[in-house]
Amino acid sequence: MNSMNPVKIGNATLYLGDCMDILPTLEKVDAVITDPPYGISRAGQQETFTKSAKHKRKHFDDLGWDESRPSKELFTALLTLGDKALFWGGNYFADLLPPTMGWLYWDKGQKGLSMSDGELAWTSEEKALRSIVVNRAALIGSEHPTQKPIQVMAWSIEQISPCKTILDPFMGSGTTGVAAIQLGRSFTGIERERKYFDIACERIARAQAQGQMFAPESAALPTQQAMEL
Repeated sequence: MNSMNPVKIGNATLYLGDCMDILPTLEKVDAVITDPPYGISRAGQQETFTKSAKHKRKHFDDLGWDESRPSKELFTALLTLGDKALFWGGNYFADLLPPTMGWLYWDKGQKGLSMSDGELAWTSEEKALRSIVVNRAALIGSEHPTQKPIQVMAWSIEQISPCKTILDPFMGSGTTGVAAIQLGRSFTGIERERKYFDIACERIARAQAQGQMFAPESAALPTQQAMEL
């Protein structure tokens, strides 16, 4: 499939290709919400995670997608394309992004394992830090090595509201798209790896078939806390 000929599934438009090639062809969106590569390598994550026999993780092919961070130029392009933005792993990109007070924190609900207890997201919002608790056990059987729970991504979208059109240039297995569809938003996703693109298409098609599952405010129901930075 030509990267400039997207797959359309309901109100989702999905591109297979490199986001650097596709972004210049897109129109502005209300929000860019994504989980970019952190540049810490998936292989390293797997090695530390599987040292304990209790914490076995599904094997993922090493496709090299997490070997480097996005460039400052790419972040600048994303901030221009979206009226608002949210980048998970924001602590890995703090030197590439403007200062913000609008951080989000996902508490994974389990402490002291070999992987992090939580994750941070940078946002363009000038709001107090917000947090959500969703147990990482929700990811058992996940299709991508850094996949986030749908509940976390739905909550993320609600923190950037109002936004009707959402772009994820690092779509992976499509969790942002699934959450967007369930919340009644329009979604544009880009993924360079055919394996994950096909998974994203399947998941988003299922979400479209199931219809809107969340009331607009329901993603904010899990435990939240406001904290001073």
